Order: sequence, then structure tokens, then C-alpha cells
Amino acid sequence: MRIEVDARGLNCPLPVIKTKKELENINDGIVVTIVDNEIAKENVLKLVNSMKCESKINQEENNYYIEITKGEFEELESMQEEITQKQEVDDNTVVFISSNVMGRGSDELGEILINGFIYTLSQTTPYPKSIIFVNSAVKLTTENENTIDNLKLLEEEGVEILSCGTCLDYLNLKNMLKVGQTSNMYDIVERLRNSSNTISI
Repeated sequence: MRIEVDARGLNCPLPVIKTKKELENINDGIVVTIVDNEIAKENVLKLVNSMKCESKINQEENNYYIEITKGEFEELESMQEEITQKQEVDDNTVVFISSNVMGRGSDELGEILINGFIYTLSQTTPYPKSIIFVNSAVKLTTENENTIDNLKLLEEEGVEILSCGTCLDYLNLKNMLKVGQTSNMYDIVERLRNSSNTISI
């Protein structure tokens, strides 16, 4: 089996996610991912190494053809499946987001990054137990259609989407909530206190 993933022109993390999906859909075979920049190439190679696959690269002008070979490592796959199942049951990760942009500097870049972060969360497992939005981050559950669509996917998978009620009121967004539910500081503190792992953005 040979599958081609044309990821040219796609922003991070799409080349990695599209490649990962194709690799997960086969037991053995070859996936060829085509990218057109060095960063995308390196990111795909990191994925390949993490999945214990073999790869080789052919470069034609500005395009990289990453040929990934996946074999029938049944014992390894069984172990990985067992670990994943345990993580899905035991995982108690809370993602705490306090801004509608990611990082400091360019807000335009920060918006691209936060969109990519939420998208990646929706495409990878195990999912976090809860995602909490405070301060301007509540715009991600009310105004940003890109993040709202991906948050709805996460909610359908059982992820708790919580937006700070005080923040919604302060920003006059309470009646614009499009995904998840309104929360309060007590609930937020309890989620953070009881989490086994907190990721703060």
C-alpha cells in the first residue's frame, strides 16, 4: 500500500496531523508526505521517529518527498494501544488558557498559533479532561469561529469546555457563548486542584 499526502503550502501542524492520520490508518505500507519547507520536513521526521517508522527523503527543487515505511510491528502496536487505553482512562489533564492569542509579540502571529494549538488538541489523543478559558481567552469560545468548530469536536468527545463567567460578563460576551458552559472561579480552582497535569497557555 502506498499513500501520498500532499502537504505543500500547509501551515503547522497540518502536515504532521495529516501524515499521522494516514499512518494510523494502515498496519503496513508506505506513506509519502510532500512538504515545501524545512520546518515542516523536520516536524514530520519527528513524528516518524516517535512512531518508530523508517523514512528516507528525496528533494526535488523546493519540495521534500518524505517516504515513510510502516511495518507490522504487532507487539509494539499492542503495547502502544494498551498504553493509550490506560491514558484515556487515567488521564486527568486540564488545559488552562488565559488569552485569545498564544505567546507575546505579534498578536496576528499569536492568533495563528492559538488556532493551531486548539486544532491540534482536537486531532490528538488522549484528550484533556477539561479546557478552561479565562480573561480574553473567552473570545475563543464566543467569537473565533476557527477555534469554536474545533472545540465543538472536543466537546463531542467528552472534553469539558469551561468559560469564566466573570470574564464573559466583563467583555460583554455572556450571550455569545457558542461552545461549552459558563463556569465560576470555585469550579475553576477545583478543576486545577484536582488535575494530575495542568497545561497553561
